[in-house]
Parts: sequence; structure tokens; C-alpha cells
Amino acid sequence: MSQDTLFDKVWDLHKVANLPGGSDQILIGLHLIHEVTSPQAFGALKDKNLKVKFPQRTVATVDHIVPTDNQSRPFKDNLAEQMIDTLEKNCIEHKIKFFNIGSGNQGIVHVVAPELGLTQPGMTIACGDSHTSTHGAFGSIAFGIGTSQVRDVLASQTIAMNKLKVRQIWCENKLSNGIYAKDLVLHIINQLGVKAGVGYAYEFAGPAISALSMEERMTICNMSIEGGARCGYINPDEKTYTYMKDKLCSPKNENWKKAVNWWKSLESSDNCIYDDVFKLDASKVEPTITWGITPGQSIGVNQKIPSLNEIDPNDQFIAGEAYEYMGFKPGQSIKNTPIDVCFIGSCTNGRISDLRVAAQVLEHNKVAKNIKAFVVPGSEKVAKEAKEEGLDKIFIKAGFQWREPGCSMCLAMNSDKLIGNQVSASSSNRNFKGRQGSPNGRTLLMSPAMVAAASITGKVSDVRDFINK
Repeated sequence: MSQDTLFDKVWDLHKVANLPGGSDQILIGLHLIHEVTSPQAFGALKDKNLKVKFPQRTVATVDHIVPTDNQSRPFKDNLAEQMIDTLEKNCIEHKIKFFNIGSGNQGIVHVVAPELGLTQPGMTIACGDSHTSTHGAFGSIAFGIGTSQVRDVLASQTIAMNKLKVRQIWCENKLSNGIYAKDLVLHIINQLGVKAGVGYAYEFAGPAISALSMEERMTICNMSIEGGARCGYINPDEKTYTYMKDKLCSPKNENWKKAVNWWKSLESSDNCIYDDVFKLDASKVEPTITWGITPGQSIGVNQKIPSLNEIDPNDQFIAGEAYEYMGFKPGQSIKNTPIDVCFIGSCTNGRISDLRVAAQVLEHNKVAKNIKAFVVPGSEKVAKEAKEEGLDKIFIKAGFQWREPGCSMCLAMNSDKLIGNQVSASSSNRNFKGRQGSPNGRTLLMSPAMVAAASITGKVSDVRDFINK
């Protein structure tokens, strides 16, 4: 059993009670809600005549269903309009802070909370969205929860959960030029597998992690869920505190100094005990792309799609399924695979630094003929910053569509969908069958820089050919 890790310290500080059956009742410091998983939870409260226990610890925004082409109300999609209307009414009734469209702070929930300083080290955070693990980049313990648990947190500010084991993922050395956090985390998931994290919290550490910006750390923690972990986190450091200082909801003045001292005390101890340690050399990671139907089915841009005998026997069945669905043959190169759609955005890679990197690749280049390319900022704040820096003009001049903030084609709950068996170069987090809106659509996950490179050539390309000229 792990001891003296940040996870253990934060868990113990938030444990309310031991429950029958071995689980613990855990206090949730921050509850983030959006329009998709909250209506039924609020409905359950109404049925039981309950109020939200701590509305000041609950924050709402709208992201999943919002259109990114035209956000004028009412939405053209009646269901989407109904969902945002329901969230608006529930937030008014229960006095919950709601960052609505046009507030300047609306956006993808996992982009908005960190940029406002709502996400802080040592917190327990819950949201009815699997990628809540993103917030672990700040040294918080953040869980995605289901609708019934959303109800529980609204009613009691607690959830019942079994304590997780802790695996440290130690990343030695540093990433090479043209290699990004997305490449690193896809490589980690490939090495460990999509089920290896079941029952675990992942602690990401080592020189390669320390060298990452806060936004790249969010990318790493965001996708820990794709490796099967319930949460992923990184110990807070000076980069964390510099990023958080002076954010809207961050502690101020004397409270800031007290907070930083307390946050430092939460770091995993030098002699702490992990349940498992996995080590890798980050300097050997290449630009990484998925070829299959799980985030674990990935290869370096210069590698070939593996044959069945190169794949673990337990993964061979789904590999066979992936060959058939994706139309790939074992031994085929991933490089030069034709692309139809290029998407930059999502809670994984829709932040300002992601847009900057992609814009650097696109500057003085044009999107290839017949490629549909669009960029969706992760929040209104990201969109504003990008416009101030002229990034929107670079994207538009290159041939990208510039959209309004939202989840967009990450999960295609709005009108942004693949058509037929189109191939998407996507900076999002899931490449499951049908994930991007078409039952036959095919998704290749990659970094925003790699998406930008693919948009220029119309096929999977090595971004290093563009940035190392």
C-alpha cells in the first residue's frame, strides 16, 4: 500500500468516514458541472426535495452541446437548447455560479477551471466527465463521476469510493524538439496498455514531466483516464504556483503565501512508498499517432502498424477488429495515410499554447485541397488571447475554419461530425468507433502540431519536417 504520496495525503485529509464494505466517504472540495450529466442529477434532488449542500463549491459551464459555428440563441438544435436552458434554470434555482456563453469565461469545463484558478493543489475535484483527471496537473485529486454520483455530490458534497493504489510513472530525460506532451502520454498508454491503470492513481514525475509547461501537464493528466487510471496527478512546483498566481479565484495577498506553504507540504515525500513504479526514457519518444480504435493502439510516425504476432495475446482480438474497422494492414506505414478532416481543440489540446504551436506550423503554409480543417478554442479566454496574438488570422489565412469555444468534434454532440468513413487527424483524446459522429468515421489521435502538418500535406506527416527547416 502506498504511503506519504500526495494522493495519500489529500485522500486522508478529505476522508469523512469509513463505510461498510471497505470504501471511504470523501469530501469533494470543488464540483464542476455542465449541461450533459447534471439534468438527471438535479431532477433526482427535486424528487427527494433536497437542496444543493454547498452551492458555493459548485461551478457550472456549458461545453458539450454548444454549436461552434453559430452560438446565437435559441440554438438550431432543439435538444441542445433544452439542455442549456435546463442548466441555466437549475443554476438560478440553486444559486450556482454559471459561466454562460458570452460571460468571457465560458468554455470546456477542464479548460475553464484551471485558467480561472478554481483548480488548486490539494483539492479533491469531481465532475460528471471522465477527463476530470486533467486537474491533477496542479496536484489535485480529480475524479470523473457518473450521474448518480453527481447527484450525491450536489446533495452531500461527498462520494463513496475505494482508495486507489498509486503507480509512479517516471519519465527520464526530456522530450526532443517537435515532440509534445500528447506524444508522451500516447506512448505511455501504448507501453502500459489501456487497462493497466484500473484501480490506480497515476503520479507522473521525472525530469521530462518537470520540464513541461502547466498546459502540457494538463494534457498528460487528461489522458491518464485513457490508460485506465481513475486519476492522474503531478506534484505542484514553482511552475504551478507561477501559473496560478493572480488568477481570478486564486488566493490573494497573505492567503497566497499561506496557501503556497500548505501546498508544498502536500508533495509526495522523498521516501514515500509506491505500489508500482514504471520508468521510461522520454528522449526516445517520437511523434506518436494512433492507428486503431483505442488510445493504446499507437505507433511512432516512422513506424509500421504492428502485426498480430507483435501484439500481446490479450490484445490481439481488438487489434484484428481495429485492422478491419480502420482499413489498415499489418506492416503498413502510418506515414502518408490520407486525411479528410483536421480538428484542433478539445479538453486535451484546446489551450492557447496548443494553438500557438499549431499556428507556428501553419504560418506561410496552406491547407491541402479537399481537407476540411477547423480549430476550436477551449474557452472564450483562449479565443480572446488567440485573437490578440493574431493566431486566428494565421489559421484562417492557411485555410482553417475558426470556431467558437466548445467540445466540438471530440465527441460530436453538436453538428461537428465526420461523414461516412472519413479519416480525421484529431488533437482530441478518444479514437473509439463512431466517437467523432459517424459510425464508420476513423480517428487518428495526434498532437496539435501533427494535425497542422497533416492539414498542409493532406496526409499523416512528420511535423519535424516543418519546424526543423
